[in-house]
Amino acid sequence: MKISILDDYHDTLRTLACFGKLAGHEVKIWNDHLQDTDALAARLQDTEALVLIRERTKIDAALLERLPKLRLISQRSVYPHIDVPACTRLGIIVSSNMHAGTPSYATAELTWGLVIAAMRQIPQQMASLKAGTWQTGVGHTLRGKTLGVYSYGRIGAVVADYARAFGMKVLVWAREATLARARADGYATAPSREAFFRECDVISLHMRLVDATRGIVKAADLAMMKPTALLVNTSRAGLIEPGALVRALKAGRPGIAAVDVFEEEPLPETSPLWELENVILTPHVAEVTPLYYQRVAALFADNLDRFLAGQPLHNRFDPTRGY
Repeated sequence: MKISILDDYHDTLRTLACFGKLAGHEVKIWNDHLQDTDALAARLQDTEALVLIRERTKIDAALLERLPKLRLISQRSVYPHIDVPACTRLGIIVSSNMHAGTPSYATAELTWGLVIAAMRQIPQQMASLKAGTWQTGVGHTLRGKTLGVYSYGRIGAVVADYARAFGMKVLVWAREATLARARADGYATAPSREAFFRECDVISLHMRLVDATRGIVKAADLAMMKPTALLVNTSRAGLIEPGALVRALKAGRPGIAAVDVFEEEPLPETSPLWELENVILTPHVAEVTPLYYQRVAALFADNLDRFLAGQPLHNRFDPTRGY
């Protein structure tokens, strides 16, 4: 089959042993990023099987209707960027592995990397050192402070577990069924949404972005946070009400944010986030590790075998799981 792999920025997939499973197929790997429909349609006009790296490229009906040879789309995890009804109408199989019960430890680890970097002002201290001015500012320790986990799914549970190593208290907020799981695991849950945002010193978001969670964190929630508090988002930008984070950081509640995800990616030069000194930004690298790419390649090889055998993998997932 003619296979296209989009958005492999660092040309990682072809370096993996499992890539050899695609021998005999015609494979094109694209290392840049495109979102323009005309350009993508031209690039993918002969593609029969499409491999996506998470949600880097939006696959909508306007594009799909211009890809008459496309028969299979494969990726790992959720697929809000794919117009599934259009795929169904056009006879295109969408195969994804929801890896239930398998947390993204890489995301949990980056979350803590951002927490430490923000609380100890590591980027600012590095910049000061390079500028020849030695120390700048005074950072904060984590021991004894309260980590707020919103909510308690696969990744949130791992993040909460890591908090023990730092001697932090953990407070969870989520829907009731999720709160029950957190309590069963021995974690405290907030008595109210207001108490959660007011009491936590660090709040980390860990939800899937679905209709029920889009904009779930409001400007009013952020305004209740302490001026010394930190908000971390390694999940999805759309969980926060549009524009609310920038306004909140300018107002000083929370005092700082650490963000790995954005409404538009790559982050445009015109983003107001660039103008803020109280935010740490990373370019959506939470799960970008060799292990993740290994799983993407292995999954596609399996999906392709199933498809060619006439037994394609179809996925269904609970959009509220982890919320």
